[in-house]
Amino acid sequence: MTKRVLALFDVDGTLTVARKDIEPDMVEHLKKLRKAVKVGTVGGSDLAKQLEQLGKTVLEDFDFVFAENGLVAYEAGKLLAVQSIAKHLGEESLQRLLNFMLQYLSGIELPVKRGTFIEFRKGMLNVSPIGRNCCQEERDAFEVYDLKHGIRAKFLEVLKEKFADLDLTYSIGGQISFDVFPKGWDKTYCLRYVREQFDEIHFFGDKTFEGGNDYEIFESPETIGHTVNGPADTIAQTTKLFL
Repeated sequence: MTKRVLALFDVDGTLTVARKDIEPDMVEHLKKLRKAVKVGTVGGSDLAKQLEQLGKTVLEDFDFVFAENGLVAYEAGKLLAVQSIAKHLGEESLQRLLNFMLQYLSGIELPVKRGTFIEFRKGMLNVSPIGRNCCQEERDAFEVYDLKHGIRAKFLEVLKEKFADLDLTYSIGGQISFDVFPKGWDKTYCLRYVREQFDEIHFFGDKTFEGGNDYEIFESPETIGHTVNGPADTIAQTTKLFL
């Protein structure tokens, strides 16, 4: 009997260079891959950003599309389910968290600051000390600055202590931000939609270290985890495994 295999991919740093559009060679590779296994994406960003990076036909190009860690889930182009952080936390707790984060953000001094410091998504909050409106050059510079000064890591530690009662997870992802969501709402959340359908679930991601937003699903006993260092490595590893 042929094994039922799913290849799940992170987006930034795995299928694309961070915040860049998918390249034609990856598009062609995924077409070949779909002839051998089922393929899906699981990203921390919302569906709009996956559409922006992976193309307007992303819901047709992948068997599964999981936005916001799977809190917004699609199979074969059809919406499966949507989860809401606002309903889960309740308005009082949500505002307490938001107000504190805004106050903390106002006290951070950086070489540059732009706009959109908190992005409210259906299943999570995305927090960016520099602001999501920064340009690519500013984004790259902040990533280097953050590695040296630990801006995001320090912010996370404060939030963990201040809001221990809310039972939240804080996950650094991408170049400029981190995600805040209820425990269990990391990328392993998407596995509830696929665990019964497949004999093997392979996950490919770049931030598989502890604290990275690929860590939990990479370490999950339900997946076979693979660390990649960019789109070219993703193509190389999946070619060796499946083609």
